[in-house]
Formats: sequence, structure tokens, C-alpha cells
Amino acid sequence: MANPLKAILIAGVATSTLALAACGDQPLPEEAGYGPNPTLPAPKSSWLPTVKVADAIGWKEGEKPVAASGGQITAFATGLQHPRWLYELPNGDILVAESDAPPKPEDKSGGIRGWVQGLFMKKAGSQTPSANRITLLRDQDGDGVAETKSVYLQNLTSPFGMALVGDQLYIANADAVVRVPYVAGETTNSATPVKLADLPAGRNHHWTKSLVASPDGTKLYVGVGSNSNVGENGMAEEERRAAVLEIDTASGATQVFASGLRNPVGIDWNPATKELWVAVNERDEIGDDLVPDYMTSVKRDGFYGWPYSYYGQTVDTRIEPPRPDLVARAIKPDYALGAHSASLGLTFVKDGRLGQSYQGGAFIGQHGSWNRKVPVGYRVIFVPFVDGKPSGMPKPVMTGFLSDKGEAKGRPVGVLVDRNSGLLVADDVGNAIWRLTGPTS
Repeated sequence: MANPLKAILIAGVATSTLALAACGDQPLPEEAGYGPNPTLPAPKSSWLPTVKVADAIGWKEGEKPVAASGGQITAFATGLQHPRWLYELPNGDILVAESDAPPKPEDKSGGIRGWVQGLFMKKAGSQTPSANRITLLRDQDGDGVAETKSVYLQNLTSPFGMALVGDQLYIANADAVVRVPYVAGETTNSATPVKLADLPAGRNHHWTKSLVASPDGTKLYVGVGSNSNVGENGMAEEERRAAVLEIDTASGATQVFASGLRNPVGIDWNPATKELWVAVNERDEIGDDLVPDYMTSVKRDGFYGWPYSYYGQTVDTRIEPPRPDLVARAIKPDYALGAHSASLGLTFVKDGRLGQSYQGGAFIGQHGSWNRKVPVGYRVIFVPFVDGKPSGMPKPVMTGFLSDKGEAKGRPVGVLVDRNSGLLVADDVGNAIWRLTGPTS
């Protein structure tokens, strides 16, 4: 039976929160939140963030995203279930993690506040039952459309990141890194996954666990998001969270590589500098223009501010007790990606793919805001790099994910440049993988 008190609370919170989206000062221009030195206005605290949710409606027959000038978009694969992350195997097969959040323990559901936020996420197309599988897509004739779709591995736990090292395929579940033997060309894998290392789980305020292997295959790097917005569940719950973890592939021994990264999702190696880079989702509830998401190089033992400061050493006064010692060593990120854009996907262009004008730059999948008066994100952008550093403003390469009414036809997540110089984009609302070719810069 429905709880009438909860229903009243939901209606009241939803009404008051949505009202916040329609009043007050207008947000800054979106571009103010981009680049190495974004505009950081004065914070505006609120019990709940502004909520402006784009209803998830999906694509009608024949619809697809819009390409930048000169680009062409095809549906590489459709009919998937909440596809989130992509990985290319040596033979060109594409693995896609079909995944959503795992169930939360009842005692760690976040109360009424967390429950209401969960309802809004469901409205936005998330919090569906997780397929818990990895699917293999094969484009045998190279025409940019996968002819075959096979369940490669199933019965996982909200899988996300993947990495092949030798003949072992590693998968980052929500609660552990596991591995299975890999045989080239096989379209299914019946092996029982073997656990390499545990990952922080429990409440899973942020559940995705991205994964990349070191070039020599001896280490794995895993992005683990925080268990809260700004530590409101207690810092004891944040152990080994808001961090990039380093895992030894031989022993499973795990240590914190870098910390203070609220929700590091996209993770890749910069081809010019050989540094590890991540795309990070920043905190909420202090205004439409705070705090910019960002991408940055991550240094061993580096601290990037969360929750005590943001974008370097700008103190977040909500956090008690303060930690001026940590703020003093907080590293300023390399490049802002807009407040609340939900920049999840990150991939560098390598190996001569996509033409000279894209070499060394990065594509970013921006899932899109749910907590800003004027929606932002809902697109894929390209950020040019020069000598291993971001150079200039981002260039949209795939748009059209929002309808004229502000509804979400799709939401981009993982991005990948395939060996045939196509940009693959996982769309978890459209349940498709889009492929972009021939974009012009």
C-alpha cells in the first residue's frame, strides 16, 4: 500500500523544488563554466538543488542525433538496455556494458531526501533494473553497423569499466574488479568471473566504476565516486572513495592513487604526456553555475579538493569540520567542463584515427543536467589539445538529444574512437550506440 505521508512529502518537495527552477537570477552563459579558468560566482546554498528534469522519451522511428557540419551519424546498434560504457577489443569487436545502479541497502537509502532525488532520476531515464551484462557487437563488413549482437557475459553486478590485459578481461563491477579469460573471436563467455579486488560499495551514491589498464598491464586504475554530495553521510563512508584507485593485476593489492575527486568517471591516458586523465562530476546545491565539472590530469598522491574545496582552493563553507591543511594542497583542475553538465565519457584520439585535426584531443560525453534552470550538456563535445594540454573552447560534434520541448530523446555517456575512425557514443536513454564519421573541426 502506498505511504500517504511519503506522497504528501514528495508532492511538496517536488512543487517547491521545481518552483526554484523558475525564479531567481538567471544562470551565467554556459561558456563561462568552461576552460582553465571558469567563472566561479558566489555560492547559493539550498536544501535540495534546483531540479529541472528532462523527461526521458527516447527516439522515434528514423530519428537520430545531429552531427556537426560534415559529419554523418548511423545507428551502430539499437535495442540495448541502458548502455553505459564501451570497450574495443583487438579484433574490432565492441563490448558494451548494459548497466544501471544496484539496489541500495535499506538503511542507506538516503531517507526522504534521497528517495525524492531517486524519483527525479527515474523520471530522467535512470534507476531502471540493471541488465547486469556485457554485450558484444560485431561489425563484420566494416559498414558502421553491427550485424551481430551477442550476450558476452551476464549475471554481473552493475558492470561499467572494462580492460583487456593479455588473455584476461577485467570488469569493474559496482562492488569489485573481476576477470575472465578472453579468447579472440568468441562472441560469448561462459567463464565464472574471478574476483581480483573489492571496491567500495554499500550506499553507492555514485555507483559507476570506470577502469583503465596501465600501458604495461601491471596495474589497473579505477574511478570511484563519493558516497554523498559533500560528505553529509560522514567521512567514514568515504574511505577509498572520491578517488582513483590503483590495483596490482598480479596480487589485487589496492591503494589510493589520487583523491578529492568527487565522481571520476571517464578515464584515459593522454597520448602526448602519458599522464592519466579523468572527467569528474562536481558537487551540487550551491547554485546553477557551481561547481563546474572538469577534466584533469591526476598525479600520484594528488588531492583535488573534495569535499573541503572546489576548483583548487575555493573553500566550501558547508563542510564541518573544515580541513585547511587539505585545502592548502588542493590541486586546481586542468579544464572546466561546465556546471552540472554531467560530463561522463572521456576518450583521447590516438593512433592517427579521425584525421590530423583531431590528434591528441579529447571527446567528452555530456549526459546532461537535471539540476540547472537552463539545461546544459546533452551533447558530445571535442576539446582540442596542443602539446598535451587543452587549447581553446570545446566544439560540439553531436547534438539534438533534447527535443524542442526540452524532453530527452537520448543522453550520451561513454565515448570511443574505433579502429575505423568512427566515434561511438553510448546513449543510455535512447538504448543505442551512435556512430559519427567525418566530423569537421
